[in-house]
Amino acid sequence: MELLPPLGLDPIVTVVIPCLNEEHHVDRCVQDVMAQDYPTHLLEVIVADGGSTDGTRERLDSLSGDNPRMRWIDNPGKLQSAGLNAAIRVARGDIIIRLDAHCECARDYVRQSVMVLRETGAWNAGGSQRGKPQNPFQHAFCAALRSRLAMGGAAYRHPGAEGFVDTVFCGAFRREVFELAGAFDPAAITNEDAELNQRILECGGHIYLSPRIITHYYPRRDILEVARQYFRYGQGRARTLLKRGRFPRITPAIPFLATCVGALLVATKPFAPVTWLVFGIYAVICLVEAVRVALPIGLRAIPMVWAVFPTIHVSHGIGFAAGLIRYLLRPDWSRTPEYLPERLAIAATGVTEE
Repeated sequence: MELLPPLGLDPIVTVVIPCLNEEHHVDRCVQDVMAQDYPTHLLEVIVADGGSTDGTRERLDSLSGDNPRMRWIDNPGKLQSAGLNAAIRVARGDIIIRLDAHCECARDYVRQSVMVLRETGAWNAGGSQRGKPQNPFQHAFCAALRSRLAMGGAAYRHPGAEGFVDTVFCGAFRREVFELAGAFDPAAITNEDAELNQRILECGGHIYLSPRIITHYYPRRDILEVARQYFRYGQGRARTLLKRGRFPRITPAIPFLATCVGALLVATKPFAPVTWLVFGIYAVICLVEAVRVALPIGLRAIPMVWAVFPTIHVSHGIGFAAGLIRYLLRPDWSRTPEYLPERLAIAATGVTEE
């Protein structure tokens, strides 16, 4: 493992939150951070707003007026990744915690993140992706995501998982990450976290998943939102593959490969027994797994979980194909990422970061 300098005894932590039209969630998210049990003089919050039109900016004005440790900045790039970079550039923190505006976090979220970074020597530490479902479909969707059949069973989908991994939900980064591996890809529509984590691994850093770091998110409300979400995820993962040249694991490409096989069978042998056999086996596998993961939340969830699996697979597969075509024809990334200047270099020149 590439070693970073030891964390100081009292590291400053900056929580960066990109947002766009999050009027109904941003108050709770910021208030959760303000209520952390981490020393108040060592904690700041920076929200990067991408041009909200729903009243979010008015809420941010009110929140920053009530909390001197919180401020918000404009994100003219609009994308989450661009907003994260804008906030990181002006952050004072020795540790940068990325949080989404529709997340809620435990009161010890920041403290536990700092402790895990210190104990493990990781460059990035985070927790599992814990859903906070509000309706029956969201309960079914969260159950489906805990299955390996959904998207390969990534470790961060399971609340009790722990250890060194290839990615985590959100994440607490040592500041040095952005000096050595670079900042987020500002043109990435999705998958910016995984792409940065891949660069961390390529630089010799490690990423740690801990059940002590607890945060919750609000999942998509219906199956159409899930389809749109996973189409975008597929595009983002195709872009990452083309940009980095490989994946840490093969699982992101499996839905694309399976969708291609299915489309080929339908196009060339729609009525052949082999086509009916393949689709029948797939349907049975999805049903058996839907029964297994849905039973703890009730029989009514089984049809919804059964529908979620092919929705995720096909949407992600089609999105991956669309991303390959789009970014092969017109790649939109820089060959070298933006790097934060090293603090020693800043001190030597007498230039302040703000």
